[in-house]
Parts: sequence; C-alpha cells; structure tokens
Amino acid sequence: MNNFSNFVHHHFDKPAEELGTIEKRVLAKAHARKIISTDVNAAFSAEASFGERIADGIARVGGSWSFIIAFLAFLVVWTVINTIILATGAFDPYPFVFLNLILSMLAAIQAPIIMMSQNRQAERDRFEAAKDYEVNLKAELEVLSLHQKIDMSVLTELTALREDVTRLTAALAAKG
Repeated sequence: MNNFSNFVHHHFDKPAEELGTIEKRVLAKAHARKIISTDVNAAFSAEASFGERIADGIARVGGSWSFIIAFLAFLVVWTVINTIILATGAFDPYPFVFLNLILSMLAAIQAPIIMMSQNRQAERDRFEAAKDYEVNLKAELEVLSLHQKIDMSVLTELTALREDVTRLTAALAAKG
C-alpha cells in the first residue's frame, strides 16, 4: 500500500477507488499540504461568456431602484408631452398605443434576460456550495489529522511515564 492509499484508508472507511472525484481531489490536496480554497467570485466570473456578463449587467441595472425611478420619470415625461404640451399634435395620443408597444417589447426582451441571469445565479450558488464542501472536507481532514497527532503524542508520553513508574517501582522494591 502506498503512502496516499494509507492516507485515504486512514481517513475513510472505504478504498480510494470508491471515493468521488471531489473527495479524491480534496484528499490529494490535503496529502500534498496544498491550499484548496479559492475566490469563488473570481473563479466563477472567469468562466462567464460575454453574453452571460451582459445578461448579468442588464439584470443588475433593470432590478435597481435607479432604473425604476428613471423609467417612472420617462413615463411621466412621455405622458405630459403627449397630453399637455402637444395636446393638438401629440405623436402618441391617449391611450398611448405606441408607449404600450414599447413597454411590451421591453418586457418581452427583459424577461428572458433576467431569467438567464437568475439561472446563472443558481449555477453560481451550486458552484459556491461545491467549493464550500471541498473546504469543509479538507478542514475536517486536517482536524482528524491533528487529533491523531495529539493522540499519538499523548500515547507516547503515557508510555514513557509508565516505563518510568515501572522502573521506579522496581528500584523501590529492590531497596526494600
């Protein structure tokens, strides 16, 4: 049995062949004493395509108070222009059919983009959960290793103390 197999056998009750890919990767990193934690935001953003970044940006802007206030101001200006200022020659008179068309097109485009961004957020959450699992597993392995080292150290000290007591008892018995 090689050193890595001993490491696996010591920490799990099953052979290395039965471990999942995440467990194998974490064990290899723990055995090599390498850091496993990463910046999840940077790692996930590095994999994003141009379209995904645009969808995230649109969802971020479209879901902000500044967008809602600006769009509300646009609607008020549109209504005022077409009812008060251009009362006789309005380019979109009441009931604002052209405005309704623009709003419908905006909603038709914005809804799937926001859904794409939400799907990406769910994917990011799964990615982050997997990274958290890896870090937690490695931390647990390190704690188990520390327990083993401490137990071995205490056992070694107790054995030495027992030998000293036996030696002292034998010396006392010999004297009298």
